[in-house]
Amino acid sequence: MAEARLYKLYKEEIHPKLREEFEFENGMAVPKLQKIVINVGVGEAIENEKHLDTVVSNVAAITGQKPVTTKAKKSISNFKLREGVPIGCKVTLRKRIMYEFLDRLINLALPRTRDFQGVPDKSFDGRGNYTLGIKEHTIFPEIDVDKVDKIHGMDITFVTSAESDEQAYGLLKHFGMPFQRRD
Repeated sequence: MAEARLYKLYKEEIHPKLREEFEFENGMAVPKLQKIVINVGVGEAIENEKHLDTVVSNVAAITGQKPVTTKAKKSISNFKLREGVPIGCKVTLRKRIMYEFLDRLINLALPRTRDFQGVPDKSFDGRGNYTLGIKEHTIFPEIDVDKVDKIHGMDITFVTSAESDEQAYGLLKHFGMPFQRRD
């Protein structure tokens, strides 16, 4: 099986650029993408469990991997929520599948977003990880828009080995992440 296009790009071009840019003496210290976690919270799952099944199948189609359903950690009476009730799903992508998803996200999905001006560069967590919120799952080419009855969003977290937000920003920027222009 051939390796993913972005992984090849990372090995041949991005890794040497980052090593030079941040002046790493050790090649193993250069930041790399460790995993991508996609999380979808489905508030309507409390009243309608079928909606969660639809979301799970959508996320499976988008990522190519079966998601795990997430359950409520504690009961909240105002939301009619009981502990242990399924309220969302998440999937963790690694290695080849991760790079293929990143490629589709950057080159196909994000440009299809309406009024797209780039992704915000403020969503770093201080430890070199980046979280991106997407409002509509229909931007992915795997989703048939005609068969969608309800639109849902998702949170995509990029976990890197970078030690600072600046290093993680450089890594994602070299991958082609379309960050908003800094004025």
